Amino acid sequence: METNVIKIGNSKGVRLSKTILEKYQIGEKVEIILEDNQIVLKPIKTPRQGWAEAFKKMHENGDDELLIPDVFEDEDFEEWK
Repeated sequence: METNVIKIGNSKGVRLSKTILEKYQIGEKVEIILEDNQIVLKPIKTPRQGWAEAFKKMHENGDDELLIPDVFEDEDFEEWK
């Protein structure tokens, strides 16, 4: 694929199409890797992205009960203090 390098203020940049951004899951940030006379853009993945919203939704739906009993419910933790 060939594209133009464009002027952005005092810098230059390359536009990426929406299709490319979606296909390679590129969000707001990328890692730039310089190797073998090439520039490689690598999407930055955020581990556990969206988990907070998912847990909130589970709680709202009442779907956040423990699946196994709490093994420490009768434990005396005084010795840990």
